Parts: sequence; C-alpha cells; structure tokens
Amino acid sequence: MRFPRRTRVGAAVAAAALVAGPFVPAAQAQQQGGTVLRVALVQEIDHLNPFLASFASSTMVGRMTWEFLTLPSAEDNTPAPGLAESWSTSPDKLTWTYKIRDGVKWSDGQPVTAKDAAYTFTRIMTDENAQEANGTYVENFESVTATDDRTLVIKTKTPQASMTALDVPIVPEHIWANQPNMTDPATDSVPVVGVGDGPFLITEYRPNELVRLKANPDYWRGRAKIDELQFISYKNSEAAVNALKNDEVDFVNRLTSTQFDTLKNAEGITTNQAIGRRYREIIVNHGAQTQSRQPIGDGNPVLKDVRVRQAIARALDPQTLVDKVLGGYGQTGGGIVPASFPAYHWEPAANERYNFDPAAANAQLDQAGYPRGADGTRIGPDGKPIELRLLGRASEDFAQRASDYVVSWLGAIGIKATKQLVSDNEVDERTNNGTYDLAFSGWGTSPDPDYILSKQTCAALPAVAGSSSSTSFFCDPEFDRLYAAESTEFDPAKRADLVKQAQARYYTQVPSIVLDYDNVLEAYRSDNFASFTKQPAGTGQIMEQSGYWGFYGATPAEGGSSSSGGLSSGAWIAIGAGVVVVLAIAGTAAGRRRKSADDQE
Repeated sequence: MRFPRRTRVGAAVAAAALVAGPFVPAAQAQQQGGTVLRVALVQEIDHLNPFLASFASSTMVGRMTWEFLTLPSAEDNTPAPGLAESWSTSPDKLTWTYKIRDGVKWSDGQPVTAKDAAYTFTRIMTDENAQEANGTYVENFESVTATDDRTLVIKTKTPQASMTALDVPIVPEHIWANQPNMTDPATDSVPVVGVGDGPFLITEYRPNELVRLKANPDYWRGRAKIDELQFISYKNSEAAVNALKNDEVDFVNRLTSTQFDTLKNAEGITTNQAIGRRYREIIVNHGAQTQSRQPIGDGNPVLKDVRVRQAIARALDPQTLVDKVLGGYGQTGGGIVPASFPAYHWEPAANERYNFDPAAANAQLDQAGYPRGADGTRIGPDGKPIELRLLGRASEDFAQRASDYVVSWLGAIGIKATKQLVSDNEVDERTNNGTYDLAFSGWGTSPDPDYILSKQTCAALPAVAGSSSSTSFFCDPEFDRLYAAESTEFDPAKRADLVKQAQARYYTQVPSIVLDYDNVLEAYRSDNFASFTKQPAGTGQIMEQSGYWGFYGATPAEGGSSSSGGLSSGAWIAIGAGVVVVLAIAGTAAGRRRKSADDQE
C-alpha cells in the first residue's frame, strides 16, 4: 500500500556540481528580496509533497505553506482556528461541521473553499499512496463533503476525540487533482508545491541543498515581518554552528550540549532551551510483520520473548545517556507522550520502572532459560550465542556516542551486541524491512496523543515489507482496545487515564525502550533578529513547532544585517568546514520511512 521511491541525479550533473568557495556574510551580501531569515537544516527533507512528507524538516516546511483546519495555539497548544474559523459537532459526536474562513486565497489568486478541504481528506481516504503521511487521521472517516464553499462536513464511523487536532495540510484541489500519480517526482516540484495559502510560499527547491520561501503578501493573518525564509542544508550540526558563528545563517537547532554551552556566551547570539516534544528510543525487532501477519526481515528470534526485552530494558542506564551524551539537557523516558504534554504524559511507578539493574537483568535471563556459554555469552534456544545488531545513523551524534554504552551494558548481561552505524538511507531501508535487531529511533509528538498512539496499533502495520506506517511493528490486542477507547472518549480526565493506560501497556511489552525526552537546544543571531514566537509562550521551542508561529513571528533586529542576507538564486549548498561545497546528490530518499529521533514526525 505504501511504497518508498528513490530519485537520482545523473552522472553528468554530478560531475559538474563540485564547486567550492567561501560563504558571504549577511552584512556583505546584496540580496534584492529584503529581510531574509536563513535557517540551517541538519536533517534531510524527504518530500515537499504534503501527502508523503514525514520528516520533521519536511512537515515544518509544509506547515509554512498550507493552512490547517485548526492548529495548536502558540500560547498553550490548545486547538486554535486556522482555515476553519469555527467548528461544531452533533450530539452523537459523529458529524463535525467546520465553517471555512471567507476571503482566503491561494497564491495563484483562486479562492480557498471547503471543496479544497473535502478534496484533501477524500484524496487521503481513497488514494493509498496519499496515505503515507496522514492516513491514520482519516481511518475513522465515513465521508467528507463540502455542502457549500464555506461549510465542510465530516462524518465519522465512531466518535473521534481528535477532530480538533487534524494535523493535515489543506491543499488546492485545482492543482493536486492534476497529479494522478502521487509518487511521481513532479509532486515535489515548485509548480505543484508552490501554490499555497500559508504564511510563506515555496519558490525554489533543490534536494539536499536549499528550500527558499517568500512571505505570502495575502496571508489572512497578515504578512510576515520578513520577506524571505531560506532552509539551507548542512551535512552536520558542527558545520551549521560554524555558519551561525560566521553570520552565514541566522538560526540553528538540534545543537549538542557542548555546542549549546559554547554558544551561550557568543557575541551576537542568543540561545533557547525548551522542553521538547520528542521521545528518543531503541526499537526492538520483536517480530516484524505485515498487516496480513506475514513475518518480514531477519530479527533475532529471542527478541520475541518479552522476558528478554524486559531484561534488555533493565540492562540500560538512560540517566547516564542523559548526563554523558546529552550533557544533562534531557529527561529520562517513560511513556511515549513526552513530559511537555503533562495532561497525557505517563511515568511508571517506582516498582514498575525498568531501573538500571544488571543483576536483575541477569537473573531474569537465567530464569527464562538463557544460560551463559563458555565465553560468557548467553545461548538461545537454537543453541547459538545471542548476538544482536545495534543500528544507528553514522551522522547522528547521539547514536555515535550512545552506542558504545549500550554495547557495554548488553555485554554485562551476556548479550553480544555489534554496533552498525550506517547512512541515513540504510537505516531507513533496514528498519522498514525488519533487517535489524535493535535500532536508535524516536518520534516527534503532537499535543493530542491520538496520532502517536495510532502508530503503535495493529492497523498501523505495513501492508508490505519496505513501508513503515508502524513505529515498531507493535501489534497487541490490549493496547488496541485501550487506543480504541481513548480515541472515542470526550471526557478529558477519562481520556487522559486511558491514554496513560495504553502507554503502561506499551511499556510492559517493550516493543521499544524510551530512553529520554531531549531538551530543545537552539540558537539564533540576535544581532539580526530581535525575537521569535515560542510555543508554548515564553518557555517553548521556536523551530519544529506544532505550527508555524516561530518563523512567522520572526522580528528583525533594528539595525541588523538580516535585510541584506541570503543566497543568490544560483547558489548550490552543501556545507563543509567553513566553505560551501556543492556535492552531487547520489540519491534522495523518499517515501514513508522509519527515521531516527532527529527526523521522525
């Protein structure tokens, strides 16, 4: 049902693309576009097609470009009007009516109507390839109709508590109806994705290099204070930080603790630390399978034993990872809803938590019948030593540093682990196909817990190997029962209790081990920009919000150099150590993929 695809740049283009030269600081550049906000990206963009986009970077760009029916407010993450200025539901909670804002226009001058919203949801409901990014939102939909240009009516099969939290960008029907093949690379092209109604409009896209957006002069909330927004790709955070220091970009996120501490005292730079909305985990291949329950991949069969998975959880020390790898900028994990959303966050009781206890882990494996061999490595039922592969991204600082700890901790309980740090694409392909044992992963969550819980259900299992609609191939009837109950519960307290029960069930079954909730660590050129809107207000993050408030609210500093910054339209970007190196793109990953904690959304 969901197939990944790949696009490649020709060899002739690759040969011609190798160029090097120094970056021009903002104060020296001459940019005709006015005030430019230059944002460093240290993660890939998988798609600009909003039906397929699932990387955090990609969904962030989409939020800038297409308005939603509703979106979490900047103040406190509660549902706020978007394209829908108001909404109501029937007494049985099966019919939802949204009043679409009058006078909103697409960037090509066509009016935005309820028919565009009906088309967007119906396309997801009826086109399997359009379900990649947001299919779970519409699984319970019975019908979606536009009774007139300003009235959208959605009927659901059963009550759905997340109807004011549909994180689905609404697209123009007159553009997307001409795209019959959702997997056609043309759906990522500017002529298609450039027609929007959000605060910014895509004007240029070069994969692995640059996404350029201009302020929408007709945006219904009012034009942004900046003229242009650029997302510039860097190969790693160190290169991005150097660019920030050299005034080559204005904003950097996903900093390491060392980088963040160094930038705290840098002239002209302001840092921001916030409680994040992501959880970081190690997924455990406890038996990858498809929706038809066909096994896929080559995971070690001992991981099907929940006692082994629980012992592995007890063998790990997440607090050490927070202290040593994250520099203290994080919180040890519990449930899959981070602490940034306290109403739904769950923490195990003291007697239920998998505390770091190698002795208890060893005892559990002994009792489960996994004896140690002559060399101390435990033996599985097949008579072979238990050896596990630990998969991670070679480009990720956390995986590089945490993998050595994990290998050591598993060795202490008689499990031999071999770290395999590979390219982003290989991590995606192997986790999609179930050809791993353990893998660093994670997800970004939304204020409403329904979406992240839905990704753990049996219904989220992939139709075929190679797609990844599920986060960890988890399929558990008890979890599904709790998920179904919370998704139809409208009493806030009762729903929160069901959400927490579902997380507790997930925790006991250990399809993954939630390691921590990273703090958001960001920095920006405060000599170029005076302020950004945070979510939630005052204490939250700026980049990768559940909305577009951060960059839409960017306020240039008086007398700053941002008004002349930016890249020329012909620049090819790939940043090395202080130089711009334009590299040939060997391949751009696409399709729905299970990504690392840095990328997943």
